[in-house]
Amino acid sequence: MLKIEDLVVEIEGKKILDRINMEIPEGETHILFGPNGSGKTSLMMTIMGFSGYTVTGGRIVFKGEDITYMPIHERARLGIGVSFQRPPTIAGLKTKELVGLCSREKEVDIETLADQVNLAGFLDRDVNLNFSGGEIKRSEMLQLMAQQPDLVLLDEPESGVDLENIVLLGDVVNSLLERGIKCPRVTREHAHTHLKKRTKSALVITHTGHILDYITADQGQVLYDGHLCCVRNAREILKWIREYGYEECIRCAMV
Repeated sequence: MLKIEDLVVEIEGKKILDRINMEIPEGETHILFGPNGSGKTSLMMTIMGFSGYTVTGGRIVFKGEDITYMPIHERARLGIGVSFQRPPTIAGLKTKELVGLCSREKEVDIETLADQVNLAGFLDRDVNLNFSGGEIKRSEMLQLMAQQPDLVLLDEPESGVDLENIVLLGDVVNSLLERGIKCPRVTREHAHTHLKKRTKSALVITHTGHILDYITADQGQVLYDGHLCCVRNAREILKWIREYGYEECIRCAMV
């Protein structure tokens, strides 16, 4: 699904990511750990193609196609979706209109999707204007539900969200990634077959690791000071970080 090879990224001439190598196979969810300022969001923004993040080396391949220098809108149309840690307020644009624009299909039942994330009453309000933290996250999920991307990039989805909302967000993310049997049309006897056909992938950025209580991950990685330094089971990494801190990941990688 996603392959990053020897990626080097700079912002205003300063190197922020150095020789990043990452692979996310089809149907897998990977967790990216790292302290604040380690480059996690910069990596996500580079994958999505935002301006200001200058690729000076390496490449990004999505579904077999080199997208290193592809514009954002083309990456979105190919099937990459993103949920920001701090999405902007867009005065003058209604939530319903934005959700409609996000859809890669000709028609989408926006009202039904909004009901699933308890956001039906917000469709005629300006995007994120006077929304709470939980409401903003649910709005982000609604946009992704409409888009149905093949690769989902989530930047600290648990940030600023209360317990009730994070449970709902976890359910939505699992549904987007075709995990579990949340959909009433999927019976338990068909669950195994359903999981075998999973095609959606994700890269989930987290600082605290709390999101792992609500979603299932296949693998974890640590980004520290612009370098990837660990690849293994996500829960093992989280346990290690909680016991020894992030600096121990660097020492471990250098052994």
